[in-house]
Amino acid sequence: MPRPTLTTLNAVERACLAKAGALRDRPFGAGTLVVKVGGRKGGRIFALIAEDREPPAISLKCEPELSELLRSSYDAVRPGYHLNKRHWITVTLDGSLPDAYLLELIDMSHRLVVAKLGAAARRALQ
Repeated sequence: MPRPTLTTLNAVERACLAKAGALRDRPFGAGTLVVKVGGRKGGRIFALIAEDREPPAISLKCEPELSELLRSSYDAVRPGYHLNKRHWITVTLDGSLPDAYLLELIDMSHRLVVAKLGAAARRALQ
């Protein structure tokens, strides 16, 4: 039996929700799962999962230089859909981006967003 990959929505959602302080939300309605950190009301988004696309996709915060490199290296990586294209990428979950790399991108997105939280919110995550 092949090992599960992060191309499944459940696996991607579990990877995002495993991050410290991660909360799921649906402010945009069905079809888009939002994962944020820093509290439900004042929290900041670090992942948006487009569940209603085929194949599904995830948008993540990314360092601008790395996002350019990723877009030129992987067809599955595009500028952030309806997001700041300099700081966000959208990854089509078609299996072409290695799982380990996708996990690193989820980690980076979480880390970048946590760094922008207030000091009290960051302490609460530790």
